[in-house]
Amino acid sequence: MKIVVTGTRGIPLIQGGVETHCENLFPRIAAMGNDVTIIRRSCYVTSENSVKDYKGVRLKDIFAPRKKSFEAIVHTFLAVIAARRMKADILHVHAIGPSFVVPFARLLGLRVVMTHHGPDYDRQKWGKLAKAMLHAGERNGVKYSNEVIVISNVIREIVRSKYHRDSNLIFNGVDRPEKSKNIDYIEHLGLEKGKYVLALGRFVKEKCFDQLIDAFQKSRHDGYKLVIAGDADHPDAYSEALKRQAAGNGVVLTGFIKGERLNQIMTNAALFVLPSTHEGLPISLLEAMSYDLDVLVSDIPANKLPELEEKDFFRCRDIQSLADSLSAKLSENRVGRTYDLSNYDWDNIAVQTMSVYQKVVSSK
Repeated sequence: MKIVVTGTRGIPLIQGGVETHCENLFPRIAAMGNDVTIIRRSCYVTSENSVKDYKGVRLKDIFAPRKKSFEAIVHTFLAVIAARRMKADILHVHAIGPSFVVPFARLLGLRVVMTHHGPDYDRQKWGKLAKAMLHAGERNGVKYSNEVIVISNVIREIVRSKYHRDSNLIFNGVDRPEKSKNIDYIEHLGLEKGKYVLALGRFVKEKCFDQLIDAFQKSRHDGYKLVIAGDADHPDAYSEALKRQAAGNGVVLTGFIKGERLNQIMTNAALFVLPSTHEGLPISLLEAMSYDLDVLVSDIPANKLPELEEKDFFRCRDIQSLADSLSAKLSENRVGRTYDLSNYDWDNIAVQTMSVYQKVVSSK
């Protein structure tokens, strides 16, 4: 089966939840004997990831303007044309913004699977016009795709209630890591094993890292440091202000990291915190759980995984609630938690995704 994938910035070594999803899923799809091509946005291709294939997945680079308002829609339009020329059996579109062009893909005769990763119109970075386009993208993707995949029960209910359509629930996944035995990178950052709180993600408003910094200063955290791993895709006033706030409060910023550096940071943290107001099914949280870390997350529906406990949540947007919860977690210093991650196995996720493809190809 020839499968063409778009909607992602690309793989490998590109920041983002959809990107991590694709980096884990599609090598497994390719290993099943399929011809898989991921179409990457040219503006994210660097000397570090300028390759033609990744673990059996072909990589095709197509122009995308490095401007958040137009990047996804321009690139996906061009990707649809490329998929038609490649005579794809399946065009798999990720996220609701890129899904705006699904009707165009169907008019070209393509069979389309859309994965809904979350209601991106809730993100604070978008203005009214962009939010309207994202709503339209969600509508076009859900109504006109041959099949819709959702990554959480929360998103499945959105699809059912707004569009009266059934969807295929296939969770995000995570691999059990081989934890790093090294500490040279964290020592380089001035960190001590088991004596720092970790947050991870893009520097955008809905991640609420500014509120996390304020709450950390209010909390009782003797001997602990705060580390935020990540960066902005598109530097703006918020991300620059966040970096100044971090520098003024002794917060360690690592930038975007992968591989051994991320492994060391995750292996040796005391606590993982996710304070965001918007998520689909956060891969960063699943990754923290795979490292057996104690976690503290906002009480939004997407974060309420059945594997977590009540004391793992704080009231979203409530800095004092976050500060109090941080104090409680750090005083307890709970280490070596284990979680049942059987629902998030990438191999099973690949099999489930293939079954959706086969349903589409076999239908008239």
